Amino acid sequence: MKTTWKKRFASALCAALLLGTMAGCGTPDDTSSTAPSASNAPSPSASQSAPTGGSEDPVTIKVFSNLTDRTTGQGLIEQTLFDNYMSEHPNVTIEVEALDDESYKTKFKAYAAGSSMPDLVNIWCSPSFLDEVVEAGVLAELNADDYTDYGFSEGSLDGVTYDGKLYGLPRNTDVLGFYYNKDLFAQYNLEIPTTWDELLTAAQTFQDAGIIPVAMDGQDKWPLAHFINCMVGTISGNDTYNIMLNSVKTGDYSDPVWNTVMTDAVEQAPVLFQTGFETTDYATAMNLFTNSQAAMFFMGSWEMSMSPDFEVGYFTMPDVDGDGQGVIGAYNGGGYAVSASSQVKDAAVDLLNYMFLPENWSKLSWENGVCMSAQDFSAYLTGNETALQTDIINALNNATGITGMTYNDLGNSEYKTVCEDSTVEVLSGMISIDDYFANLGSVIP
Repeated sequence: MKTTWKKRFASALCAALLLGTMAGCGTPDDTSSTAPSASNAPSPSASQSAPTGGSEDPVTIKVFSNLTDRTTGQGLIEQTLFDNYMSEHPNVTIEVEALDDESYKTKFKAYAAGSSMPDLVNIWCSPSFLDEVVEAGVLAELNADDYTDYGFSEGSLDGVTYDGKLYGLPRNTDVLGFYYNKDLFAQYNLEIPTTWDELLTAAQTFQDAGIIPVAMDGQDKWPLAHFINCMVGTISGNDTYNIMLNSVKTGDYSDPVWNTVMTDAVEQAPVLFQTGFETTDYATAMNLFTNSQAAMFFMGSWEMSMSPDFEVGYFTMPDVDGDGQGVIGAYNGGGYAVSASSQVKDAAVDLLNYMFLPENWSKLSWENGVCMSAQDFSAYLTGNETALQTDIINALNNATGITGMTYNDLGNSEYKTVCEDSTVEVLSGMISIDDYFANLGSVIP
């Protein structure tokens, strides 16, 4: 299905436009984020609770989450909402099992193969994850009419819709780009790169100074595919999504943009990334940046609450071909769904609906500088946004369009595995570019 992705983010862009007029009223020099603890975070009013049917019988809802840190970031927001829900519903107990992404995916498959799938689960809003689990009957269908007043941005529910039926709710609008150390850029008299050549010049400057230019999580593989996706977007503009989808579905990667991007990426990976990036995990890559060993960190807007001992800025992928017609990497990432086999399905749906009342997830995640929800969060802009929040929302505001879902997630799970494995291999010099495209073309979903 071909889609104009710019239209999909109409609501998000409206929110961005509003912030663009308010950002000057804030305190952009303060990059800290004061996130509430689960005990002192703002509690929604009783009127915000979703209906519970009046049942007072004890209910235990088991949640399977990929947010392992329950004290900061999205894990804190998730736990805060669970605590608030239990406070308002004393008969309900919520038990959380949280694992990191890769461990989560492995155990999710084990749960799906058995009969003990937890009641409320995290999902990824992409064909590579959703299609197979829906076809296997793992997820419960939701009533799409229940969410007409929830403010989801245009098109954001498409990634959790299969054969016209809704199977989950998206959590965030994710923007991809580079976090950068403003102190290091100032020390070496560098401006924010706006072109690929400027990025390479900055990278060489840092290399010469013994500083890693871009900390890259190569072990998890998907960040490298996202990096390539963003490069394609700066060349192909609003045609990016359709070009990538066509390649994935047909196995044909002859569009010139692919060879241009992969040639540049393979040639410059040793200049841009740290030695051994292919075996560096997420936490290590982030620590390289926050400890000032790396000048930049390529990652998504979900890390906007970071607050190291230096001032952090954010910019999106510089223009690779220099024509200024590109789009930025942005899409709807993770979300939630209810297990089809849940013995407390009504209660799990009730909890899900409560979480996504706009006054809950959207409000808490934005006000605490954690992420941009997939809903219209313009009502919660304060004018006191952090510098990082301002940088990221303005990047979305100034974009001529967005890439949409990244190409590694546009096929089935087999394609995703081959794509991500091959991306690591080609960028680390293990296979040729021709072999890369041959590998991708060998799996047609």
